[in-house]
Amino acid sequence: MTTFQRIGFIGLGVMGEPICRNLARKSGLPVMAFDLDAAALARSVAADIAGAESVAALVAACDVLFLSLPSGEVVEQLAQQPGGLLEGARAGQVVVDLSTSPVDTTRRLAAAFAERGAALVDAPVARTRAAAEAGTLSVMVGAEPALYERIKPLIATFATDIALCGPVGCGQVVKILNNMVLFETVLALSEAKAIGERAGVDAGLLFDTLSKGSADSFALRSHGLKAIVPGEFPERAFSVRYARKDLAYALKLAQATGVDARGARTVDGWFGEAIEAGLGEQYHPVISRLVGGPAK
Repeated sequence: MTTFQRIGFIGLGVMGEPICRNLARKSGLPVMAFDLDAAALARSVAADIAGAESVAALVAACDVLFLSLPSGEVVEQLAQQPGGLLEGARAGQVVVDLSTSPVDTTRRLAAAFAERGAALVDAPVARTRAAAEAGTLSVMVGAEPALYERIKPLIATFATDIALCGPVGCGQVVKILNNMVLFETVLALSEAKAIGERAGVDAGLLFDTLSKGSADSFALRSHGLKAIVPGEFPERAFSVRYARKDLAYALKLAQATGVDARGARTVDGWFGEAIEAGLGEQYHPVISRLVGGPAK
């Protein structure tokens, strides 16, 4: 049973807005939100979520705060800035970072919050906006077990799969590696499509058949059959730029642990080419358009 009195939420973007709504509908607690996007904040206020005039006002009013922000760099800036999270943090307050952030940044900020008697928990989310709307996200948590049990009922309002991965930072490790494996699989699917088509096999038939064999995966069924085969790469999905940001965290972690992640470096190269080609804002499987180059 949670002992919190009011939830604060910062970041009403593609994932944050539906997560915040689920918290408001299902947690049984009042929710206050803040975002620089006035339209997103207005939609949340219309859904019976209180609007905060500033980060400082939200921090002062809430004892548990959720962050859903574009990057670890933005999280750190929000924490360190005047009137930010650290300046207003108080004993017993809990900050739950749903963003994907570098492991070292997360652990450094957790130590800074601990100095003020507060706690930072990393709980990055996986899956799609549709899953955020439905409340069926996957969340990887880095926290001490007792604190995890306190925040788990709140996370369960927007997630069906919740894993305690270890102490602070371990949630980020698992999420970053989850994304690294996904990106490398998408590259493999892109290569398979290019090779298969040039060898005379229809891509839809290829992927459907692979899904019934040992090459089956979530990436094949979701990213392969639903994006790569039909060639549908919308904006405001998980774009190449966001994917490359997460992959940079994986490469940084690989370097820190002494691992030669050459597969991840290859994917990074394709992401770079996609951005140079003007595809940076499109759904990241768009790299399949580039893989293989022009037919010879």
